[in-house]
Amino acid sequence: MITGIVVALPEEIVTLTSKRIDKGHCVFIGDKILVACAGMGPANAAAAADLLIAKGASQLISWGCAAALDPSLQAGDLTLADRLLDAGNEEITANADWLEHTLSVLSGTLAGNRGQAVLHTGLLTESTTVVTSGKAKKQLHSFTQALALDMESNAVAKVAQQHGLPFLAIRAIADPADMGLPEAVAYATNADGEVSIGKLLQYLALHPAQLPDLIRLGIYFNRAKQTLKRVAGRLESIAEFNCPPADRQAS
Repeated sequence: MITGIVVALPEEIVTLTSKRIDKGHCVFIGDKILVACAGMGPANAAAAADLLIAKGASQLISWGCAAALDPSLQAGDLTLADRLLDAGNEEITANADWLEHTLSVLSGTLAGNRGQAVLHTGLLTESTTVVTSGKAKKQLHSFTQALALDMESNAVAKVAQQHGLPFLAIRAIADPADMGLPEAVAYATNADGEVSIGKLLQYLALHPAQLPDLIRLGIYFNRAKQTLKRVAGRLESIAEFNCPPADRQAS
């Protein structure tokens, strides 16, 4: 049983492994855990999921950070999706048995130096573009009642569903619901989610007032990464789940 993990960005991959994984490639980080670097967005995520299945993965995880929509979620909190809603308002249900198994594995895992991160289970929704404002997040929450959003999990879930494989979305909150993405980050980020340091510094030189928001985002992102690292310490136990073949098609 090989568990395939789709990760969008190198900054998220480091929570799992120190191995370098180029975009569009996958690497074993354990005997039965295979990680793919997808790049940002649903098309890249779907391609990475297909690659993992071609390499033998029989269950899939979408791993990384998410943006909070529910105001009660804080940076560093963990979300495990029980349902996923795509941009067309179609819903997919995560494998309930694997979710229950993972919740049991993670019991008591999230305590860290800054206290206890909270684990939330609920709806995760999709955005096909980067959501840059707190106002847009508020509108999405009003419409969907979702806990959080990301750009990749729904695409991975659809590939898993097409192949009758179990699926999980494990996402840590990098930015609270009321926080917009600093314009400096949006300016310096390319279509694959890679940040150009040169463009970032250039923008900050012209807009120094952006610096406090950028620092705050960095702090929050590091909290999310610390949560993911703690979860990664239990990854082998999470991956030990075995879904009965008769239940796979409903996953």
